[in-house]
Order: sequence, then structure tokens, then C-alpha cells
Amino acid sequence: MAKDSGSGLPPGVETAWGLRERPGKGPRPGLSVARIVDAAIDLANAEGLSAVSMSRVASALGVSTMSLYRYVSSKDELLVLMEDTAYGLPPEGPAPEEEGWRTALAHWARAQRDVLYRNLWILRIPISTPPITPNSVAWMERGLVCLRDTGLDEGEKTQVILLVSGFVRNEATLAADLDAATRASGRSMEDVMASYTRLLAELTDPQRFPAVTAVLRAGVMDRPDGPDDEFVFGLERLLDGIEVLVRSRNASGR
Repeated sequence: MAKDSGSGLPPGVETAWGLRERPGKGPRPGLSVARIVDAAIDLANAEGLSAVSMSRVASALGVSTMSLYRYVSSKDELLVLMEDTAYGLPPEGPAPEEEGWRTALAHWARAQRDVLYRNLWILRIPISTPPITPNSVAWMERGLVCLRDTGLDEGEKTQVILLVSGFVRNEATLAADLDAATRASGRSMEDVMASYTRLLAELTDPQRFPAVTAVLRAGVMDRPDGPDDEFVFGLERLLDGIEVLVRSRNASGR
């Protein structure tokens, strides 16, 4: 079994930072934490997070379930390691000193979105702690670096990256939920939206719902946005608001 370092940190966090003593070579010298985590990620991407269990991962690796516990103490630890591994290190992206904080922060946000879209199961893991694993701290560092020369204080920088990452996660969750619903129904998103528009038109009237009626008559819902349009619109509006804050701080000499 992996030995507790006595740090008081959750086992998954200890393992991610290399603070837990790993077992020596056993009957399966090819088995490792990395192989176990990679197998679990493959399973989650193929069948969803609910399919991940110690027994299923062991089966995928061709080993006994008990042998996994020599490397990973529990499913909770495994989930922490899966998420940290799936995120990986953030891409460097454009230098804020050269391209500006807005371009750098937008790249950071899109990179997070790319990770989530490749690993939608991450969205099913409840958020139980602030960023504490190595890669999550690296993402936080990169986000803060994007804001280094904005004139915002450290608390404001932290709130900005929480705001932006929260938007990214919410957008990805909505997209994942809609995708799952349409797949379950066997219909395309276009068919679902067309049915919704027709039903909405039947249920509403101009007297009670004048604003909704105006949207329907404008044909907005008949022209679905592209997959990135809503994300780009929302991100740009967030950045607009942050830019107002940055300008006000610089104008006040803070």
C-alpha cells in the first residue's frame, strides 16, 4: 500500500505532488500510478465518469483490483489524479507584455475550454477544494501572470480568474448537458431547437410575453449560432467588463 506522508493533505493531493511513498517492485513491475490514471481517463472518455471504478480500471489493465490499492488508495484519490493529469500544464500562450492582458487571458480561457471539451467527465467531479494539485496551481499561476501588468491588486486578479474560469466551466457544462440530451433523444440539436421554437410559439402570446414574441418573430431561434459563437460572445463581454475595471484602476493611480 502507498504510505501516508503524515502531511495531513488528501491522499490524491499528496500523490500528485509526489509526497506519498510508492510501493516497491511487485509481481506487476509494469504497473504504476501513471498507467492506472491513464487507464481510468480512457475509460471516462469512452463511457463517462460513472463507468470509472477500481474494478473496471483493474480489468482494463489486466490486473486484480487489490493490486491497484498498492498504488492508489481509493477512488477519490484516483479522481484527483485523473483531473490533474487531464488538465496537464497550461500552454504558454501569448506574452501579456507583448500582446496585452486581454489577448493572453482569452487564450488562457480557451485553453481551459479545450481541456474540458476533450474530457467532459471532469465536469461531473464536484469541486470540493480550491486549486491545490500541481497542474491546477500552474493554471492559476498562468492566469495571474496574464494580469500581471493590469494595475489590479492581488485580490482583484484572483477574483478575475475565478470569474473567467467559472464562465468557462459553466459554458462547457451546458454544452455537455445539451449534447448528452440530444444524443439520448437520437435527434440533432437543430431538430431539438426547431421543436422547442414551435412549442414556445404555441404556448406564448404577445400580450403576456411580448419580449419572447419579439424574439420568435425576429427568427433568432431559427438561426442557431455556431458552436463557438455563444462562448466568444460571453467571453468578450466578460473581458469588456474587466477592461473597465483595469482602466479605472489605472486612472486612479492604484
